[in-house]
Amino acid sequence: MNSDFDAIVVGSGISGGWAIKELTERGLKVLLIERGPETIHGEDYIGEGKAPWELPYHGAIPEDTLSKEYAIQQQCYALNDATKQFFVNDHQHPYITKKDKPFSWIRGYQLGGRSLLWYRQSYRWSEMDFAANKLDGYGVDWPIRYRDIAPWYDHVETFAGISGSKEGLEQLPDGQFLPPMEMNCVELEVKKQIEHQFPNRSMIIGRCAHLTEPTKEHLELGRGQCQSRDQCERGCSFGAYFSTLSATLPAAKRTNNLTILTDSIVQSVIYDDTKKRATGVRVIDAITNERKELNARIIFLCASTLGSTQIMLNSRSASFPNGIANSSGCLGLNLMDHIFESGASGEYPGFKDKYFKGRRPNGIYIPRYHNISSRDERFLRGFGFQGGGKRPSWKRAKSMPGIGVSLKEQLRKPGSWTFNLGGFGEMLPDKRNRVWLDENLKDKWGIPVLNIECTLRDNEKRMLKVMSEDAREMLEASGMINVQPYNNSAPPGLAIHEMGTARMGHDPKTSVLNKYNQAHDVPNLFVTDGSCMASSACQNPSLTYMALTARASAKAVEMLQEGKL
Repeated sequence: MNSDFDAIVVGSGISGGWAIKELTERGLKVLLIERGPETIHGEDYIGEGKAPWELPYHGAIPEDTLSKEYAIQQQCYALNDATKQFFVNDHQHPYITKKDKPFSWIRGYQLGGRSLLWYRQSYRWSEMDFAANKLDGYGVDWPIRYRDIAPWYDHVETFAGISGSKEGLEQLPDGQFLPPMEMNCVELEVKKQIEHQFPNRSMIIGRCAHLTEPTKEHLELGRGQCQSRDQCERGCSFGAYFSTLSATLPAAKRTNNLTILTDSIVQSVIYDDTKKRATGVRVIDAITNERKELNARIIFLCASTLGSTQIMLNSRSASFPNGIANSSGCLGLNLMDHIFESGASGEYPGFKDKYFKGRRPNGIYIPRYHNISSRDERFLRGFGFQGGGKRPSWKRAKSMPGIGVSLKEQLRKPGSWTFNLGGFGEMLPDKRNRVWLDENLKDKWGIPVLNIECTLRDNEKRMLKVMSEDAREMLEASGMINVQPYNNSAPPGLAIHEMGTARMGHDPKTSVLNKYNQAHDVPNLFVTDGSCMASSACQNPSLTYMALTARASAKAVEMLQEGKL
């Protein structure tokens, strides 16, 4: 294989997929490096469409296998026998975290990465999100504002296909939407009650990366309309939800400018101390352990927040003894995730004659309403709610008493309507939440593993308490009975929105990347996954990763053409 390329992209998840699409479509010869195996769209979705009785143990994974191979991954709702091939084996991919400060690192190493597993909620950040650090003094000021990224939100939403409704909310800007999915009867009633009794709160249908009405561009890529099966984590051969395999990868392939290298682990970035540029990457064959160097004019790290940071920390040279582009000493610091598993659930006593159609792979969303026009003295920043209403199916028998005919008779009728509101809140940047290389423990390829130390601080704990109280208040005001508030102790990482550790900023002394995701210290190194984030907001972050990656890719090509790289 030719070892010289215009660009090397490391990682094939959501960010890596967007990098290869944008770079190849702008004429660059691009090498995509993925540490996991090749995954073929459709063909390798081995659990797709299978009924529970067609799977061993009805889709459950035996306890001994869970404890030995998926001790961390089993905390994720999406892990089962039909999806386990998309999750890492924890025993084979260790990291270190403290028992009293656990961090749950949920990972998927394969072509397509976690774009095959994400929950597809797609929300823009607002002006207040990009300005928050400067206003309250936590973290460094973002080097961009909403106006800088808004055109790129337009760009990625149009291509990806985001369904949603336009609401005109300051804290949640509208986008380029396909027709929204429909709320069911109970959700519509709850929406009416919440918005009537809490005028500053809105309940909308979730904005999600599902094709409700495919465009010509979507159809040309082989994508089709969402079938409402709600088994998305098994893979979707219809291409109805956005993933690297369904959208950005085929778009990049049709340019004939893409080369793909799977089962290849990037150990480090090569830095030339004389040229003051990155010249390529060191790669280890995951199967044979063969080592080689591959060269390119620009490098895009898109290996996930912790994956990219691990590579950077391990990229040492005379110029950067503590990791490439780390003259600030900020690399590895300010790890964030969203706080969640706090809210309330209840039972709705009416609509017993109504049911819902299909299995909508989406829920409702209540955008942030705290700390917008007035200051809440209890905590900084804010949170939103996700959830929805449904009638339990026959699967509720697992927790019901009874046996035989009487149990079967009960299950012939759906249960009462239930409703859940679960909060997702912002985690403040804090340098004490950090990662570093552990020189005493190396993986099977000889790479030092990450040591992760991350915990919730006082602001997050106060916010979690209010989440639960607000959810209970809203459900009771909506006519729910048997309302049960909850505030579980979910470890950081389990929201699977980890970000930070190579943040953007104005000042090279306090940040790693500039406003174009370009390393301050290394002009031809770009980092566009979650590690670039200077704060977390409370919205699901993947749409923002897409927009930042597309924007950075365009700038990188422009700079190459101008001879600046």
